[in-house]
Parts: sequence; structure tokens; C-alpha cells
Amino acid sequence: MKEILFRAAQRREIQVTLIANQYISVPKSKFIQSIQVPQGFDVADNEIVKRVETADLVITADIPLAAEVIEKGAQALSPRGELYTKNNIGARLNMRDFMDQLRSTGVQTGGAPPFDLTDRQAFANKLDQILAKA
Repeated sequence: MKEILFRAAQRREIQVTLIANQYISVPKSKFIQSIQVPQGFDVADNEIVKRVETADLVITADIPLAAEVIEKGAQALSPRGELYTKNNIGARLNMRDFMDQLRSTGVQTGGAPPFDLTDRQAFANKLDQILAKA
């Protein structure tokens, strides 16, 4: 997925910033940067929310982070190509909380299926669609 973002940054000459609590290697480019934040609960998420602006697109599988980004007027896209919106984020948060409650009672809920080529293609297609509108 990072490679898709890196190619899009170069091709469209848009800024891509990766924020994480660990080092992320990125290609040398004036359009791509990596910011490492300290370890800690939600430190990276808080930094993303602090920096996000209305015209930004945040790539995340973290539903609460996506909700905060949307609340600030930005867009959030899952690595599987699902665009989170004001219309669907509430249901996603409710489902996440429900599954968390099930897991806390000992129910084995499994998890998301492995990331595959179909997911990669859906992400690339949705990213292209969003960037074309920008």
C-alpha cells in the first residue's frame, strides 16, 4: 500500500506524510516524508488529528481515528479501499465497539481477512478516484 501512495505522490506531485511511532523508510522525494512520534497509546493518532486539515486524506484502518479525521472535515480511507464518511462512520464505530465487547467476554471473533490483491486493487482504484476529484 505504501508503494501505491509513493507512486501517487510522485505522479500527482502531492504531499504524502507517514506518521508512526516507529521508523518508516521512505524514498527520497520532496513529496514524501515520514514523521516518527514517541511510543505510547494513541500518540501517532493524536499527531495525525493535530496535523490534519480539511482538504487532507488520511489512510487508516483505525475506526476511531477515521471518525476524528472526518469530524475535522478531512477524508478517511481504509487500506481496503473503503471511504469512511459522515454517513457510515457511526455504524462502523458501533460495530467496532460491539466486536470489542464480544472479545472482552471471551468470544473468538476472528479478525479481518488477510490483505490480498483484491484489497490492494480496491485501495488503488479508490485512491485514484479521490485524487482525480481533488
